[in-house]
Amino acid sequence: MSSGTGLRVVQVCLLRDPAGRQPAELLRAWPTTALVAESAASAGCTVSLLMASAHRETLARAGVEHHFGPWDRDAGPEADRALAAVLRKLRPDVLHLHGLDFAEEALRLRRLMPDVPLLIQDHADRPPPVWRWERWWRQRLALAGAAGVLFCAAEQARPWRRRGLIPRSLPVIELAESSTDVTPVAREAARARLRVRGAPAVLWVAHLDANKDPLTVLDGVASASAVLPELQLWCCFRDAPLLEAVRARIRRDPRLAARVHLVGAVPHAEIAGWLSAADLFVAGSHREGSGYALIEALACGLPPVVTGIPSHRMLTGRGAIGQVWPAGNAQALARALVDAWPADPRERARQREATRAHFDRHLSREALGRALAAAYAAAHGAAQSTVPAAAPATSATSATSATSAAPATSAAAAASHAAARRSR
Repeated sequence: MSSGTGLRVVQVCLLRDPAGRQPAELLRAWPTTALVAESAASAGCTVSLLMASAHRETLARAGVEHHFGPWDRDAGPEADRALAAVLRKLRPDVLHLHGLDFAEEALRLRRLMPDVPLLIQDHADRPPPVWRWERWWRQRLALAGAAGVLFCAAEQARPWRRRGLIPRSLPVIELAESSTDVTPVAREAARARLRVRGAPAVLWVAHLDANKDPLTVLDGVASASAVLPELQLWCCFRDAPLLEAVRARIRRDPRLAARVHLVGAVPHAEIAGWLSAADLFVAGSHREGSGYALIEALACGLPPVVTGIPSHRMLTGRGAIGQVWPAGNAQALARALVDAWPADPRERARQREATRAHFDRHLSREALGRALAAAYAAAHGAAQSTVPAAAPATSATSATSATSAAPATSAAAAASHAAARRSR
């Protein structure tokens, strides 16, 4: 089973929906969680997804059994018995827990299934400080019992390692948080329908908050307008704590007043149109677990101009496509926007084609499924192995990109690494 084909995998999401939605509605509301499970199933794994819910129901969709029930700690003393019963029925070869923050849940899974390797996936989680010693200690115990941890970019594991939470021997595997089913639509038709204009037309899809840093992006756009006088910025957003600051910045700068369009909230069904109509995608984030809007932009062939944070670098192939710039540096953004907009329209078309090809190779459902299957096979193989193995190379290939030179453990290296840990 070196490819992961045929392995029984149980993915576990024990975050209780605060809205208490019915299972079918919850799958629609949280599509990325279901998509991870469905991607693994498409690669030949037998996948079940367990989601904490006040409702008990089993749904079959896209080759995955979705089980809903009161398995989280909020369900009280019955939770362990209910969780143990469903796990015994599913007989997993590998467990995949969503959320590094769920230390108690990881310990529960290890207690209930001690012989089944457990992979834990980061979702922009933050390591607890050492001074919160009880939580820190429980987190350390949970990660010490894992077979591997999944991060979008290996660099994201560094704060956890610095705080002594991830053992040096524990494999860190690079893996995009999810993928997307968004696909491009006819470009000129989308521009006409949405009345998008600009050369380039630059698209922002993010909250207007301090982490996303729209004020730096506005400063960068204002500076770039000296070289790109036809540049237009279109901003799609939902939460907007900085909206008044953004409006004030636009009002006081004549370079921005007729150049920035605050679109506001856009139904997700419309996002493919915006991504297809635009020429460039911009992001100013200082921190991201992954970058779903960026993944959707790449799926539509929209060249990115994004901050060089670890997840953005990984998703863009570490320079393979688009431009990256240092977060908070408006002048660097201005230069990146100019560099991302070649004078030759044929080169612009080639950039869009290269962007979509990058998504297909490294970030599509199929690519994510292959990466998950490889990670599961590595963890399962290590658990079955009784022969000590050599430590992996210090620089290995990303699970999602055969061309990335990330300091992550590849799935194959993870197998030998985990086997070595078990033999000690």
